[in-house]
Amino acid sequence: MAIREIRTVPDPVLRTKCEEITTIDARVKGLVEDLLETVDMEGRAGLAANQIGVNLRAFSWNIDDEIGYILNPRIVELSEDRFQEGDEGCLSVPTLWYPTKRAWYARVEGMDLDGKTLVVEGTDLMARCLQHEVDHLEGMLYLDRLERAVRRKAMRDLRESL
Repeated sequence: MAIREIRTVPDPVLRTKCEEITTIDARVKGLVEDLLETVDMEGRAGLAANQIGVNLRAFSWNIDDEIGYILNPRIVELSEDRFQEGDEGCLSVPTLWYPTKRAWYARVEGMDLDGKTLVVEGTDLMARCLQHEVDHLEGMLYLDRLERAVRRKAMRDLRESL
């Protein structure tokens, strides 16, 4: 289909909770194609539908040479005793990276284009991606997860970059 333009802050679509996909039709299939094509670029780890202006619960990923997608994802498991804290960035908040604490392991359940259950799980970068993209679908940015002092600096940096 097409490589789509990435929406950036302060676009309100990024702060809108996405709707469940109830019917898999041509529009949803086209969305998945666009998500897969748009994420398939150097430096892109994940892409939520609202980042390309579509208010539906879907995202794609591009981690360790694996590209995929999931519809209606929900986090069903996170490691509770093991965490990672590294710099995180976002295509919708270009050039700004901040230390963000995430679970080391994440498991997400959703469905594929055939309506079959799809389970995606991983550690490290994949776990970070899964958590980051599900947050997008809830209308959250990684900036919302930052510790208070880091968040203040991030918001100041963000205002200066706009």
